[in-house]
Amino acid sequence: MILRSLTALFLALSLTLTGCSLIPEKADETRGWNAQKLYSEAKDALNDGNYQRAVELYQKLEARYPFGRYAQQAQIETAYAHYKANEPEEAIAAADRFIRLHPNHPNVDYMYYLKGLATFNEDLGLLGTISNQDLSERDPKGMRESYETFRELIERFPDSKYADDARQRMVYLTNAMARYEVHVADYYLRRGAYLAAANRAKAVLEHFPDSPAQEDALWILMQAYDKLGLQDLRADAERVMRHNFPQSAYFKGGKKGPDKPWWQLW
Repeated sequence: MILRSLTALFLALSLTLTGCSLIPEKADETRGWNAQKLYSEAKDALNDGNYQRAVELYQKLEARYPFGRYAQQAQIETAYAHYKANEPEEAIAAADRFIRLHPNHPNVDYMYYLKGLATFNEDLGLLGTISNQDLSERDPKGMRESYETFRELIERFPDSKYADDARQRMVYLTNAMARYEVHVADYYLRRGAYLAAANRAKAVLEHFPDSPAQEDALWILMQAYDKLGLQDLRADAERVMRHNFPQSAYFKGGKKGPDKPWWQLW
């Protein structure tokens, strides 16, 4: 009985495998294409917004013709395709790979620039709103990494055509990180963690001296010191604030706290 069952099982398996072998394999349309043809088709797919096909063709191009200008350009445009497809991790990985393999390439500055763009996820605010995430749970790691990438671009390639835009983005990122610290300080203040609120507000004053968030940080610092009973320190904070922001809406009672969260500034 057992032998008969095993025989039937082997027979069924054999028929299944035989059937699978009869299914024709999908033909590779790119078989026989040269490097120029592969690149041209990939470029067309990229321009048409078909980023997945573009990446597939660029990868085939690099695998079949790993040397020469087409392969290097394919690596650059693979990173760009991932970026346009909202795949920041893949874009960053592709940019890092190109920088590592071709540190002296004439277009390596673009790879730094693209990496900086991909690092900062500007959709985090929407996702945070949907998940009802507290401000203190948000991590500005992406902003810091983006800032450092743009800084490296400017230091290595000060005359790059991407340098001016990178500088402007660094200013934005600096202000955004300062706003993040202000909103965390305000979060602590509203929940009675006055020492933590004071420390985060001081961090804004120390690390982001040119940011517009200074006004909010000084106001939070005043409130935190007041709640802690540190009247001398509160008076110092108020003196600095009145000197730098004499027309502040806080003194006129027209403002109760920080404005928009940092992720709504973009």
